[in-house]
Amino acid sequence: MRARLVIGAISKLNFFIGLTMLAPLVLAWADGGRDAKAIATSMMIILFISGVMVAACRGEKQDISHKEGMLIVAVGWISVGLFGALPYFVGQIFGAMSAENFINSFFESISGFTTTGASVFGTSVHVESLSRAILLWRSQTHWLGGMGIIVLVVAILPLLGVGGMQLFRAESPGPTKEKLRPRIRQTAATLWLVYLVLTIAQIVALLLAGMPLFDSICHTFATVATGGFSIKNISIEAYNSATIDGIITFFMFIAAVNFSLHYMFIFKRLKGYWANSEFRYYFTITIINIVLISAILFGSGIYDSALSALRYGSFQTVSVMTTTGFSTADFEKWPIVAQILLLIFMFLGGCSGSTSGSIKIARIVVLAKHAYRELFRLIHPRSFATIKFGGKVVHKDILESISGFFILYMGIFTVASIFMTAIGLDLLTAITSVATMIGNVGPGLGAVGPSENYFMIPSIGKIILIMCMLLGRLEIFTVIVLMTREFWKR
Repeated sequence: MRARLVIGAISKLNFFIGLTMLAPLVLAWADGGRDAKAIATSMMIILFISGVMVAACRGEKQDISHKEGMLIVAVGWISVGLFGALPYFVGQIFGAMSAENFINSFFESISGFTTTGASVFGTSVHVESLSRAILLWRSQTHWLGGMGIIVLVVAILPLLGVGGMQLFRAESPGPTKEKLRPRIRQTAATLWLVYLVLTIAQIVALLLAGMPLFDSICHTFATVATGGFSIKNISIEAYNSATIDGIITFFMFIAAVNFSLHYMFIFKRLKGYWANSEFRYYFTITIINIVLISAILFGSGIYDSALSALRYGSFQTVSVMTTTGFSTADFEKWPIVAQILLLIFMFLGGCSGSTSGSIKIARIVVLAKHAYRELFRLIHPRSFATIKFGGKVVHKDILESISGFFILYMGIFTVASIFMTAIGLDLLTAITSVATMIGNVGPGLGAVGPSENYFMIPSIGKIILIMCMLLGRLEIFTVIVLMTREFWKR
């Protein structure tokens, strides 16, 4: 393990994050200087520290090993979260500088970069009271985090054999079966281009729907990254527009699709969506879930018309499933069966190779087929049944990896939920707060519902939830592997 190379790479990442603060800084100056000093100070601190570290670590060969790549990703995400908290902390957004307010700042920053969208704003400080510069930085953390996730899923996770992208590559036709591009850097650049195209497309669509430019940019940053930060206290509900709801629903759905499929469709003009098994499952499951929720809402009389039930039901279903976390209604006021279904949807996620969080559809399908095979074996003990995904046999190593991921995911969910109840939270709040954090969803139920926030969570609870956000965003293995003795052996 070459420490200088790892530190140098992380410092370059932090330096880049510091440079991106230029946009909020310019906006702060344009708006009369509010929060300009805090952002400028934060920017200088980041650029100075990371610049010194980059200079000190120059000269190392840039060929990064598997272990070094994993360490850079895990530590890099934490360091970015710490530096990203500075505008909130230095600007004393939550009040005077203190350990508690730094944890609040760190929570908001990590929630942004991991595209979770859980916020501590809303109780002591309302979102709409923030300056546009801080709001832009807050939304920008989503967009930058989404870019990082794209690199993570195509470059780092396959080294761990996590399963999702292996399944995608095994069944995808043409160049995607190997890689979109022969090198990781080219692959990342290609997918970032797709990311940029989707970003521009949504901004234009929202502008045409009547949303102001600044609002369109911020909500687009949160949508394409499946993040969920809104610049309104009551999220997208504030606009009360069926057209805006429809546009954001569409782009939330698209953002949770494998970005390689978008590339093939946009630039290769191939009809690759329906040819992909995971997309077919994702599309079908989404439609079924929308119909279920909408039928419950209409049948229970929550909405007077089937169209209204479909509008609000589809938005909330897609928002939760894709782990975006926007809201157009307080679903805690919905029938309990609808709330239970939404809680289940939090564990689904979107497609592998997307910015979506949670378990992911590919893993869910393979696990379901694995369970069915074991039941089939009980009935027909002499039979030989294989598990197929996309017409290809799922190899034992991938199946074991997916099973291991699921066990760790549910294990962390259980242990963290117990911790949250131990610090005084009620069971519903504890369970859903952890479920939304590890799935990078955002809003939960109870005291952390869609009309609430995470400010009331004790500091120790926020630290636990920060760990859950990181574990979920980095697909668990990337962090857990660092805790093994074998990882640190030469």
